[in-house]
Amino acid sequence: MDFVTGLPRTQRGNNAIWIIVDRLTKSARFLPFRVGQSTEILAEMYMKQIISQHGVPVSIVSDRDTRFTSHFWKSLQENLGTQLKFSSAYHPQTDGQSERTIQTLEDMLRACTLDFGGAWDDHLHLVEFSYNNSYHDSIKMAPFEALYGRKCRSPICWTDVGERQLLEPELVTQTVDMVKIIRSHLQAAQDRQKMWADKHRRILEF
Repeated sequence: MDFVTGLPRTQRGNNAIWIIVDRLTKSARFLPFRVGQSTEILAEMYMKQIISQHGVPVSIVSDRDTRFTSHFWKSLQENLGTQLKFSSAYHPQTDGQSERTIQTLEDMLRACTLDFGGAWDDHLHLVEFSYNNSYHDSIKMAPFEALYGRKCRSPICWTDVGERQLLEPELVTQTVDMVKIIRSHLQAAQDRQKMWADKHRRILEF
């Protein structure tokens, strides 16, 4: 889990995104919220959006954000039977792949929110869809396929699963266009992370 903050404020008042990534399948959920909302509100969002759809995680890795270290959050996770693992710059608990995934997602999300301006939370579901249906090098497939055991069937992915269709409704064509923009941001973010990792690797080898 991580937070992306400092985003343009939307008409709903949201100015941050809660990133939640499954370490096994790399599938992700993006939840918009407003900085300053209580941990109780975030916990309610977590129960509705994560627990109800994905079940209770065995463990959660996050940084030491005050929302994650609060007594309420710790008590909630203890009662759910979830172990909390905190990372820091000097003692990271996350593996390298998870850390790169979070960094890539933050890069992509910031680019997308700039594109969509004050209505970025209206399109966040498309960002989530685009990421979860894009090839992930570490698992050699898209997160959606890793999670459900099959490729996603939708108008946007029909060309990938061999079901070409004529896209006529304006809503569908607009959605396809938006997903193309989001995927370009994702690819750019992945390229930047790879460039940084390759450069860092050469320094270590030297």
